[in-house]
Amino acid sequence: MGLLSSSFIDKALKKSILKVLELSVKGDILTKEHYKKFYSVDSSSYQIIPKIIIIPKDEDDVIKIIKIAKKFKTSVTVRGAGTGLVGSALNDGIIMDMKNFNSIKLNKKSVIVGSGTLKGKLDQVLEKSEKFFPPNPSIGNFCSVGGMLGNNSSGSRSVKYGSTIDNVAEIVFIDGNGNRVSLPKNKEIGKKIIRNIIVDDKKIPKTSKNSSGYRIDKITSEKNTHKIIIGSEGTLGIILSAKLNIKDKPKKRILFIIEYESIFEAAKNSLKINKTKPSTLEFVDKNTLKQIKFKFSKNAKCLLFVEYDEKIDIIEKNLKLINSGKIIQKLSRNSDMNKWWKHRDASLHYSLKSIKKEMRIPHIIEDAAVPLEKIPNLFSTLKKIEKKYQVKMVIYGHIGNGNMHVRLIMEKNKKKLIKNIVIEYFNNIIENKGTISAEHGDGLARSEFIKQQYGEKNFQTFKKIKHLMDPNNILNPGKIISKKSIMIKNFN
Repeated sequence: MGLLSSSFIDKALKKSILKVLELSVKGDILTKEHYKKFYSVDSSSYQIIPKIIIIPKDEDDVIKIIKIAKKFKTSVTVRGAGTGLVGSALNDGIIMDMKNFNSIKLNKKSVIVGSGTLKGKLDQVLEKSEKFFPPNPSIGNFCSVGGMLGNNSSGSRSVKYGSTIDNVAEIVFIDGNGNRVSLPKNKEIGKKIIRNIIVDDKKIPKTSKNSSGYRIDKITSEKNTHKIIIGSEGTLGIILSAKLNIKDKPKKRILFIIEYESIFEAAKNSLKINKTKPSTLEFVDKNTLKQIKFKFSKNAKCLLFVEYDEKIDIIEKNLKLINSGKIIQKLSRNSDMNKWWKHRDASLHYSLKSIKKEMRIPHIIEDAAVPLEKIPNLFSTLKKIEKKYQVKMVIYGHIGNGNMHVRLIMEKNKKKLIKNIVIEYFNNIIENKGTISAEHGDGLARSEFIKQQYGEKNFQTFKKIKHLMDPNNILNPGKIISKKSIMIKNFN
């Protein structure tokens, strides 16, 4: 069946949206309660029951679904692998599961990937050609490429290689009108995007990575208009595929595990270590140390994972000159390095393992970042919050980017207290020119704080971009452009 005519849809309005979809879409349409329940949650602590779930078979299906939803004034929220931590893929209309869009076409310096492709599968294909795609979220084997694009994912290598937004050449998507768009190839749409962008640079976070709001600061010419889609959480278009830039795998790597007796000393030392240009610079607190079978010093409070993938021969000497901690491991064999990296990647799991279910707070404050020199201030703020509100926290993350993941440990039902902590923390992050989300996105958890972070002028630009790409507000409404507080509304 070809694209739907306007007259067909008008006649169909007399019928239910489900009936019209069943007559028009080739892919699976799911409405039974157990499907709704499954798609009502992701890896966050939120839950919203959708009306219909559709697994489109192809591009034609996606276009039809958007046009039908537009006529029926029903929302469409795209979903990848469901690994999101802030409820970005949850909504009460149509959920569109992109798992059938799983193609991989490898070129010499790039790879064209369907949005439903799992990152783990992509890594396997690239590995055979001694290549890699730099962004490496810790849930990498299980997340989808579309989800990485939607959240502007990054991971431990971002200190050297940047986030997803820095490693994508082209995106093909369907906008809120049901039009197929390829950016930056489509010059007409690109010019419209640029005409609508006015940036108040004073209110743009001064961080090395940022997954909050629309990345209007990255749109500097028609050559990079596709970057407006990255980090947009399915609010501007349904991504079909993307052309990703890939790199040759490093021939050698070396990993240093450094132990510190103070988190503030580790933060201070990170500033110096970062200047030696590591490929990764990661932090874990005592909670992760407890899970590792290794004899740490009695007073150890945290670790830095410092890895290099070039100039290996001169690195150790330079590192020892500036290091103020204790190097407890120097690893160069892949098997040894991977063993330690599994501990770092398991930090989220370790935090959940050590916290009772009723004390697990949703991922709200857990993803902020500040300029690296402000990390000691961030740690001080967290310590003050712990003392003031009598709560505990687990801290780990990408300290080389000033990006700390924070898990609050407190009673889940104390919603007012949670909100007070979040407001105090985000106020501090914004005052320090940071971002409320560095890699996981805004979703249900943080969208209501975007206007405060970006200011009126940038927020108005966000609204113009949203109206340009999705004039009827059917694509994942309530995310990024938010009119009400939803941070604690849909706790599961």
